[in-house]
Amino acid sequence: MTPSAATSSAGSARALDAPSFSTSRFRAEREADWIAFDLLLTTLEKKGAKALTSDELLQLPLLYRATLSSLSIARATSLDKALLDHLEALSIRGYFLVYGVRESRLNRLRRFFLYDWPAAVRSVWKETIVISLIILLGALTSYSLVASNPEWYFNFVSEDMAGGRDPRATAEFLKSTLGHGKAAAGDSESGLHVFATYLFTHNSRVSILSFALGFAFGVPTMMLEYYQGISLGAMIAVFAGKGLGFDFGGWLFIHGTTELFAAALSGAAGLRIGTAVVFPGARGRLQAAADAGRTAGKVMVGVILMLFAAGLLEGFGRQLITDTMLRYAIGSLMLLAWIAYYYIPRREDVT
Repeated sequence: MTPSAATSSAGSARALDAPSFSTSRFRAEREADWIAFDLLLTTLEKKGAKALTSDELLQLPLLYRATLSSLSIARATSLDKALLDHLEALSIRGYFLVYGVRESRLNRLRRFFLYDWPAAVRSVWKETIVISLIILLGALTSYSLVASNPEWYFNFVSEDMAGGRDPRATAEFLKSTLGHGKAAAGDSESGLHVFATYLFTHNSRVSILSFALGFAFGVPTMMLEYYQGISLGAMIAVFAGKGLGFDFGGWLFIHGTTELFAAALSGAAGLRIGTAVVFPGARGRLQAAADAGRTAGKVMVGVILMLFAAGLLEGFGRQLITDTMLRYAIGSLMLLAWIAYYYIPRREDVT
């Protein structure tokens, strides 16, 4: 019986003789129960159920129902507003503490990682496929343009950012930047570090913007995700043109599977909001956007964690592991792990 259900007894309460009904008498007869109920709720909030005796635990539902009865009479007899507000607040508080499901922060965190986050990602699988194809289209566009005319490269990657890794570089120099052999003079420490840092920062920034701008019917989201693949495709074209496409793929794969997956999910979250705004269905646009926003928000919490993991893989794994096949193996393992985590169905336990 919830606080709102207390009004069901209002009919009988109206039978009271309102003119002869005294607020002070009503309070005097029932206030002891309210105070006792409030003290028990306070103990329950601060110390938990273990702090209550068996008798006190048995009293809780009885006092809760007595408070609901008082609330029903107070509503029917138009008692003073302060008393009515007090009884409503006490009844609502009692309902959540007596009948509500109480869950520790640790359990809520566990539930988020085991169920809520993967479920949110699974719910946007269609948007994830669309965004992944858009990123791939951006990479293919820049790759084909640079492969046919290397001058296009400088429209996608600035010379400062390229650091000599452009169509004019020799195959030996490009290979050295991948961690194979000795790097050219003055470049032994940097390798592709500058470009990798740029790529990670760029992808992280675009991922957040893709989500944030999703409300604009999803159009900016799709444009940003298309742009996401442009610089990547241009760099692949440069290395592939020198016969180093496989080696560059390994350099990228070790962290790129996690990073690009996160980018696709952020775009999917933004697209989910944009789709809800355009096609709200039977709901209003604000309600549809709010519902989509709750799902997208859970996805974005995961995206931030994925980008953090990608940063660790880039900062340590890519620098310390120079074997190309091992790089591919780690990248593939990470991709399979994310897919298994998100898309293998699991039954939520009820505790």
